[in-house]
Order: sequence, then structure tokens, then C-alpha cells
Amino acid sequence: MYLGIDLGSSGVKLLLLDERQQPQSTADAALAQHRPQPTWSEQHPADWLAALERAVAQLRAQAPAAWRQIRGIGLSGQMHGAVLLGAQEQVLRPAILWNDGRADAECAALERAVPAARQITGNRAMPGFTAPKLLWLRTHEPALFAQIRRVLLPKDWLRLQLTGQAVSDMSDASGTLWLDVGARAWSDPLLQACGLERAHMPALAEGSARAGVLRDDVARRWGLPAGVLLAAGAGDNAASAVGVGARTAGQGFVSLGTSGVVFRVTQSFAPAAERAVHAFAHALPQRWHQMAVMLSAASAFGWVTRLTGPGDEAQRSAAVGAMAQTRQAQAPLFLPYLSGERTPHNDPAASGVFMGLRPGHDATDLAYAVMEGVGFGLLDGLNAMRQAGTGDADTALALVGGGARSDPWAQLLASALGCPLQRPQGAHAAAALGAARLAAMACGGDEAQWCQPLPADARFTPQAAQQALLAERYARFVALYPALQSQFRAPAPGTA
Repeated sequence: MYLGIDLGSSGVKLLLLDERQQPQSTADAALAQHRPQPTWSEQHPADWLAALERAVAQLRAQAPAAWRQIRGIGLSGQMHGAVLLGAQEQVLRPAILWNDGRADAECAALERAVPAARQITGNRAMPGFTAPKLLWLRTHEPALFAQIRRVLLPKDWLRLQLTGQAVSDMSDASGTLWLDVGARAWSDPLLQACGLERAHMPALAEGSARAGVLRDDVARRWGLPAGVLLAAGAGDNAASAVGVGARTAGQGFVSLGTSGVVFRVTQSFAPAAERAVHAFAHALPQRWHQMAVMLSAASAFGWVTRLTGPGDEAQRSAAVGAMAQTRQAQAPLFLPYLSGERTPHNDPAASGVFMGLRPGHDATDLAYAVMEGVGFGLLDGLNAMRQAGTGDADTALALVGGGARSDPWAQLLASALGCPLQRPQGAHAAAALGAARLAAMACGGDEAQWCQPLPADARFTPQAAQQALLAERYARFVALYPALQSQFRAPAPGTA
């Protein structure tokens, strides 16, 4: 039995996987994000550990016999977060998260300091990455910066609590801007540009490698035998790729999680930083991937549902599914930049916008506009990947994440992206499943056996009439950002 732990920004998800690769049970525990200032996003690492303990208690109660048979644990986690530890490995401040936009100016400073940064990392410097956060701290919290003895990513801080070992994997480390992604090693020039050195960093391992043993006191508290192994694991998107069996070049997925992602495996390191496409190491040895990322996806639909309540997301999705196309054509347009945006704009100042509101619009119209706007944001990313030579239009992609549960949204995405989408069974838990699969490989399992594609529970293909409507609306959508860009950076009233 293998346990996958997925530490997301909205919650911790656990999944138990048996030797036949059948999920046996899952458990969830919610997390809150804190926004002490505009564009900031933080969480307390202690809250991650408390949520993990709650989820463990749930899973033990649900499947006590299976729980006691766990041999290995894999970790998946939200990427880019900065967990800062002092000399006694104490947490020095709340973790700064992936969707935090405060370090915009520091991105340019980092690229000036290391002109070859994009070639080394395969990425443009963006505020969400870890390195600019440390530059921001060095300027704005210098006394705290001087106390830093180690910097860890969120899931790797959990590993430290569980094993006492400071280790990261290649895929998660790729999102720091400190990794030489082609060489799969820390980059001394980029570390030095941030006032750090290798001693501040965790050891590196491939995602399917062993990276610690569960501490005896944790094993006793959790009711597990001694000697449970931990895999190095993966960043959440690379873990999702392992979960859906994306292990060879061209395979990939679209994710409708808190953020939105288009992901394709590449056989070699293939940077396309000029288009704000990410090039990261995969969680599997000697493979890489390209990825387009938008910062608000399913979270935007949750936001509009709460804003226009009553009703839950499933009810709102069903109402969208019942809309006539003539009504969809009259819906407002939505720019889905509630937390800024990465691919293709790399603009932390961008914000959400409804354009074309009329008195006759209701909650369903706004819900449709958000679904469509997220789809258009993903299409922006896929088009950037296509311009970079990946993202073939006719290659099917898996559809994962919490938003994948919505059939109307899945169909809209297939038509908007112009490619078939297959929703795997258990698509909402792909990252936790991938983490469990990596645990099985760390315990000796064969990659080809443990990284097979999942059976599809539904397939969505582009529909011509829907494509025609979306093409006309997308042309208007892409004109909005450049028209409004200057307004996103305009000072708030009274601050000029």
C-alpha cells in the first residue's frame, strides 16, 4: 500500500493506492490563504502540518486495515513557496506562496545580475517564483534575511517534519529559479545573486528516488510500522502528469485546479522563456516538460459562485450547461486575472475584469463568462506553447483538477482549445495519485508498470458550432488585455 500526500494551497489531499494500482480511500483537509496586503499571499507552515494530521486521522478511520500496510509515501506540493528556516530549523515567517505578486521589481534585478538566467533556468523571472521572493526579503526584511539558514519548498518542509531530511526533487526545484534545469543541479550564479549558497538549499533527488524514512515517533503516532520510505516526490503539476501516465514526449494534460495549466512532456530541455512558457525538469529521470500557467482557474469559478450565491458550484455548472448558445453569445467577457497572470503576459498587476455587463445579465451569465474566460486564458497558454513548437492541436490531453468534474466546462475547453480532452477516472486527485505512484517506484516498482495512463470516464471533442462562437468571442478577449494594461498599473484613488 502506498500513500500520496498532495499539499495544495487550498487543502491537503491524501490517497491510498494498493499494489493493483487501485485507489482505496481519500481524505481532505482545507487550508486558508492569507492576504495581508494587495497582491500578497501567505500561509503558515504549521497550518500545513495540522491539516495533514487531520487528513491522516480521517484516512486511518476510513481504511484502518489498508492504512497499516503502507510501505511508502510520496509527496506532491504547491510550487514556488518560500519556507524560511533559522539556525534551529524554526520557521522565521509565514511562507510566501506561488500566487504572491510582491516581487515584481526583483525579477528584473535578478535577470540583470545573471544575464544568462533564462538559458540556465528555462524560464523568465516572475514574481511567483522563489528566487525573487528572497531578493524582496533581502531588501524589505533584512534582519530576518540575515537569520535564514535554509530555504525549503512547501512539500519539502513537510518532508523535513516527517523524516528529518532536507531534500527536494528536480521538478519542484525547477520552480525556484535557482536550478540549472538542463543539468538538474543548483546554479551557483543564481544563488549568489540572491545572497545565498548551496548550503542554504536541500539536497536534490529524482522524484522516484528514495528521500528519507518516516521518523519513528511519527510512525508510532500514525500507527505505521518502522521503516516506511518517502519518495522525493514532485511539484503538483509533475505529480499530476505521473498520476495520468504522462511520461513520454507529447503526452500531457490540462489542469483546472486553483490555477490553470497546460502541460506537455518533452524528451529534452526545451526553453521558451520569451513566450512566458515554463521549461521544467519532469519528476521522472531524464525527462523535462513545458508548461503554460494561469494563476486563477477553478478558484475563479469558486469566487463567482460565492459572489452570486445562493447555490453551489455544481448547481451553477448545471445552469451553464443548460444555456442556449444565443444566450452565451450575449454574455459578458471575463479577463480571469484575479491574482495577476503568468503565461503569456507575465503581469502580476493584471486583474479580473467583466466587460459588457447589461441589466439583463444574471448569475448564470457571469458563471459562463468565468468558465469561458478561464478557457481563453488556457488557450493563450496553449498558443504560446504552439508557437514554441509544442502543443500540437490534434493530440488528446487529459483533463484533471477539481474543475474537471464539470461536463459543461470540459466541453467548452475542448472546443476552445481545439483538441480532444479525456477526463481520467479520479481526475480531481491526479497529483495525490502521482505522489503515491512515485512512492511505489521508490520502493522498487517499475516506472513503465506504475506510470500507465488512467482509464477515461469521459471524452470531450471540439464541436463546430461551439468553436465558431468561441472563435468570435476569443478575438474580442485577446484585444482586451492590451487595451486595459495601462489601467492595471494605474495608482488607486488617493495614492497618486
